[in-house]
Amino acid sequence: MTLLGMDGDEITVRLPTRFLRDWVRTHYGDRLSALWMAENSAVRRVEIRVGSSVQMGAVASPLTVTDDSDAVMTDAETLTEPKLARVDIRNEAKPDDRNDAPLDNRFTFDSFIVGKPNEFAYACARRVAEKPASQGFNPLFLYGGVGLGKTHLMHAIAWELTHPSDGEARKPISVAYMSAEKFMYRFIAAIRSKSTMEFKEQLRSVDVLMVDDLQFLIGKDATQEEFFHTFNALVDAGKQIVVSSDKSPSDLSGLEDRVRTRLGCGMVADLHATTFELRMSILEAKATRAGVPVPHKVMEFLSHKITSNIRELEGALNRLIAHANLFGRNVTLEATQEVLHDILKAHDRRVTIEEIQRRVAEHYNIRLTDMSSARRARAVARPRQVAMYLAKQLTSRSLPEIGRKFGNRDHTTVMHAVSRVAELMERDSSFGEDVELLRRMLEN
Repeated sequence: MTLLGMDGDEITVRLPTRFLRDWVRTHYGDRLSALWMAENSAVRRVEIRVGSSVQMGAVASPLTVTDDSDAVMTDAETLTEPKLARVDIRNEAKPDDRNDAPLDNRFTFDSFIVGKPNEFAYACARRVAEKPASQGFNPLFLYGGVGLGKTHLMHAIAWELTHPSDGEARKPISVAYMSAEKFMYRFIAAIRSKSTMEFKEQLRSVDVLMVDDLQFLIGKDATQEEFFHTFNALVDAGKQIVVSSDKSPSDLSGLEDRVRTRLGCGMVADLHATTFELRMSILEAKATRAGVPVPHKVMEFLSHKITSNIRELEGALNRLIAHANLFGRNVTLEATQEVLHDILKAHDRRVTIEEIQRRVAEHYNIRLTDMSSARRARAVARPRQVAMYLAKQLTSRSLPEIGRKFGNRDHTTVMHAVSRVAELMERDSSFGEDVELLRRMLEN
């Protein structure tokens, strides 16, 4: 957003597209007017216009940096000439130094939790941040599902290159970081403003080019071709390229073969689905940073329930912490189920006896076959009874059916197990909490 000036009691500001103008007017129109009137009592109205600074006859002065990633060529006639910002390593950054996409200062290597599923990708990202354009690591291609840490590592690389954590003086380096959508947007903008040569020169003059969510270019042939030539020019010049996607290069079937093969010629690192241990580590680190005590059993519950997406897992913890801070309440299992009922409902599934047996066996560290074996040792018999109790509570199966799933045991054995577990839960609070935790993780 840029300020064009004041005429009488009217302030005029500019945005590059009608889409952005309408969005800002709808969401912030009243707020902008109130802020201007509070600053200058002579102001009675704020006018939001569309167009470039040159067309409006004024020199733009930046007020704030906005993310216009949703403004996808809705107003081709009003597109301004693309500008690629660079970040140079300096003792003090210049006020106008910024990335194409603003970096999130939370996404650093220090805040990235490393586990088995992501340790290789983390090590590759570290290597690129320390020694850009190293042989065998150019390009670096990161891929994985939604919310597994690709964007975090991309930001961490950019942060390390522009703000070295070791404080060591390095040769100034320029970094351009953007989403594939913005790459396309700026390329089309350059075509419409007849400034493609300037666009090419700006991109190909950077030391490190980082493009997030490359899968967005599938089906966009002209943009793919431009990316391919930019890619070749930078690699041939010894510059580093880092790309991320939701699939490996070989699985991006909508990309041209020459693009896919070039992407696969460097280092390809995937981020696997998270493990229970990694999810627990992430929650513990986040709770520690927030300074709010979160019981271990609550984190265990969340780690078992929300397994597919780190963002959703962190979002669930954020909501719990906010609820605790706003209402001055402790974080408990009951509060967790109440506050996160919508998220937990989305992850609910029909519980089977097999799932109950597997989960209980994992919890008590026994073999799954022990659930149906004839062994009567207490270390095996007690978890088996717990599994029978949960099968009665969480499924609609009859007692004889449950008994058959546990090594063809009689229904009276199941009845005894259910009553015994219920009795122990009343007498032993620790045991009761264990069973309740398992129930909450399994229940619909």
